Amino acid sequence: MTEIFGEQVLVWLGPVPLTLTMVTSAATSLGLLALSISVTRAIERRPRGRLAAAGRLGVSFLRDLTLQASGHDTPTLQAFLGALFLFIAGATILGQLPGVSAPTASLPAAAALAALVFLAVPIAGIQSRGVMGYLKHYLQPNPLLFPLHLISEISRTLALALRLFGNMMSGHLVVALIVALAGVLVPVPLMALDLLIGLLQAYIFTILAGVYIGAAMRLGEGNES
Repeated sequence: MTEIFGEQVLVWLGPVPLTLTMVTSAATSLGLLALSISVTRAIERRPRGRLAAAGRLGVSFLRDLTLQASGHDTPTLQAFLGALFLFIAGATILGQLPGVSAPTASLPAAAALAALVFLAVPIAGIQSRGVMGYLKHYLQPNPLLFPLHLISEISRTLALALRLFGNMMSGHLVVALIVALAGVLVPVPLMALDLLIGLLQAYIFTILAGVYIGAAMRLGEGNES
C-alpha cells in the first residue's frame, strides 16, 4: 500500500491521497461544526441556561487572551484561536475511542496547525501595521540580522508542531501499549490522564498562537509612544 509522509494512503481521490489522519481530521471538524450549531440553537432557546453561561465564559477567555496579546479586541483573532483550541480538544476526545488515533498525534496534522499559525503571524502584522511597518522589524536593529529573525520564526513554528505531536503521540502510544498488555479496563486512569494532557496541550497551543500573532500586531508600538 502506498505511503505518504509515513502514513498509508487509504484511497486516491484523483491526484489527492486520502489518509486516516485526513479522515479523522474531517470527522473532528464536522463533529465540531454540528456541535457548534447545536450549542448555538440551545443558547438561543435558553439564553440564561448553563450552556449559555459556559459559552459566555469561553468567549470571555478568548477576549481576554486577545486583549493581553494584541492590545485590541479583535473578533477575527478570537475566532481563529477558538477554532484552534476546539479542533485540538476535539481531536483529543476522538483519540480516546478504541482503535482511533487523534489526528494531532500525526506529525503532518500537527505541522499543518503550526503552519496556520506561521501564516497568520505576517497576515495579522500586515493588517495591523501595514506592509512596510511589519517588514521593517526584520531589519532591526541591523539589516544583517534578517536571517536570524527568519530562522527564529521558523524554529518556533517547528517547536509548536513538535511539542503538540510529541505529547499527543506519546500519550496515545502508552495507552495503546498498556491496553495490548493488560486489557481494556486497566489503563482507564491513564486514558483520563491522556485526555487531560491533550486538553492542556490545546490550551498551551492556543496561548502560544495568541502570543505570536499578538506580538506581530503590536510591532512598533513602543517606538510610536
